[in-house]
Amino acid sequence: MSTCPAPVRPLDATAAEELTTAAAKLLAEHGSATSPELLAALPEASARLGEPVHRALRPVDTADGLFVLRGLPLDDGELGPTPGHWSTVGDAGAVRDVVLLLVSALMGTPIAWDGQQDGRFVHNIVPSPGHESEQTGASSDVLLTPHTEDAFHPGRAHLLLLSCMRNHDRIATTAASIRLTRLTDDDIAQLRRPVVPILPDDAYEQARRFTGRPAPVPTLFDTGEGLTMRFDPAYTPLDEADEAWRAAYGRLEAELARVSVAVSLEPGDVLVVDNDIVVHGRVPFRARYDGTDRWLKRASVRVEGRPTRPRAEHDEHGYGQAARTAWAD
Repeated sequence: MSTCPAPVRPLDATAAEELTTAAAKLLAEHGSATSPELLAALPEASARLGEPVHRALRPVDTADGLFVLRGLPLDDGELGPTPGHWSTVGDAGAVRDVVLLLVSALMGTPIAWDGQQDGRFVHNIVPSPGHESEQTGASSDVLLTPHTEDAFHPGRAHLLLLSCMRNHDRIATTAASIRLTRLTDDDIAQLRRPVVPILPDDAYEQARRFTGRPAPVPTLFDTGEGLTMRFDPAYTPLDEADEAWRAAYGRLEAELARVSVAVSLEPGDVLVVDNDIVVHGRVPFRARYDGTDRWLKRASVRVEGRPTRPRAEHDEHGYGQAARTAWAD
């Protein structure tokens, strides 16, 4: 695994202050980062931000499929301890929630899921006791397998944003782009076939009880501009596939491991991941639960009109789940 840094887009001090000031103003006007009125105000507020901010938040435009937005100041001493569970965060880091929402609104439309963190548009990713063996963001001492976020669902985000609040131990997020792999034409042809489904992950309890027939989905899709990917081996019943498909899938896994990079975010950084091109994961670590553990905030963004997914996805049932948007379209 390479330890090369992700492409960095710097925000100068003036642009960073403009973004944080706009977030603080929205929070003061509406009282809460979860306020429906604040969410509705995001498009207009983001449109008023200056050209340097808009330039830094342009779409992912390299084969890496990700970048780090750097330059937003964050004072670790003002945060308070890392929460022991997402539900106990309260107002801690509320301004950062709104900053992340503004960044999301500049890139598309934030989305949320009723079954995830009570339908919040910004999630808090902290280690939680009792989740250590699960393939979820709450586990810590197992490798989080590289995957497409919410791969089971046709309404999954196009972009995933991870905002670093605290990372004293420099715990890395892993990322691998399908555009950097070397696959044969035969392997690509195999993985474009819809052979097996991707099942809902452990975070979606209601979806896992869905009684409808899981729909087989392709792993790769060719957009004409390059391959896109839908990949989550931990929730893919590989033993149901034929031998040729499984062999191609194994070679894809090996290629993604070969091109994977490890990104250690610094407080204030925002990692932007193209969820159609890049799979992400996390290296294992031993949580201390003493208030100093790694703490990220996560937002999911939909970009309407992107030609990155097969039309057949429109017919999927999504295991009964539906994403909510931050404002009316």
